[in-house]
Amino acid sequence: MKIKKGFELREVCGEHIIVAYGRENIDFNKVISLNESASFLWKNIVDKDFDAETMAGLLQQEYEVDAETALKDAQALLDEWTKVGLTE
Repeated sequence: MKIKKGFELREVCGEHIIVAYGRENIDFNKVISLNESASFLWKNIVDKDFDAETMAGLLQQEYEVDAETALKDAQALLDEWTKVGLTE
């Protein structure tokens, strides 16, 4: 899985948000706000192939979290990103 082209993470007034650009995303009318850990994951997987296990491993390296919780959280985030059209 990959993050779709045409989306990037920006910091606006202290908030991490995903913005869309390009014709392929012209109908994307959502504002996606990311918390600190989701922003960390985005920065570490953009332009790379990844899955929930990859994301969970990154969470475990950066935060004090057990494997089961990391995988559950990573899968939930990945499901949400897929639902709103950020992944391919």
